[in-house]
Amino acid sequence: MVRFTDDDRLNPAHISLYLALFQMWNLNRFANPISISRNEAMKISKIGSRVTYHKCIKDLHNWSYLEYCPSHNPLKGSKVYMFNFETTPKQAVSQQAEQVPEQLVGSSINNTKSKNNVKQNKQEAEEKNKSRFVSPSLDEVKEFFENKMEGEKFFNYYTSNGWKVGGKSTMKDWKAAARNWMMRSKEFQKEKQPDNPLSTNQNKDYSIPL
Repeated sequence: MVRFTDDDRLNPAHISLYLALFQMWNLNRFANPISISRNEAMKISKIGSRVTYHKCIKDLHNWSYLEYCPSHNPLKGSKVYMFNFETTPKQAVSQQAEQVPEQLVGSSINNTKSKNNVKQNKQEAEEKNKSRFVSPSLDEVKEFFENKMEGEKFFNYYTSNGWKVGGKSTMKDWKAAARNWMMRSKEFQKEKQPDNPLSTNQNKDYSIPL
């Protein structure tokens, strides 16, 4: 564009931002105005600084490359009127643009929000699936236990109470519960054994009267 070539005030950031806005204008079928997102415009134009972005877009406005109407509402995009330099420096309103439904204006922002919502919903679903408890089969439990009978007791007990811990909370990790079960079982077996078990004394003298 000759206008860009002859304008010494423009630097690469100005040109990059203008081309990004022109691309967004094209996606909106050259409707005027277009609703823009600062983050999206910075991403497309490869401008990493908000200060640089605001300076460039204000410069483009002041130098009559476009008309910038900033929005002070974070939930509402700013408006930009793009100019058609092939005819007049005023905003271009073609017949095609007039036929574009209003819902297409700002579609770039809506598409970005839609993609973010889909990504967030997917992450939430994955986290929910990870936290959802799935009860094991009897074979899985018996394979995990050293003592297969204890494993069957464990399985029957928790199956009967709906895999509830303490009869109230849904179990989250059945293997952790199984390890606790095995530890308690070993402790119980130790408690059943007498402190002084009977033993046979091979050197007992039976000649000693009782």
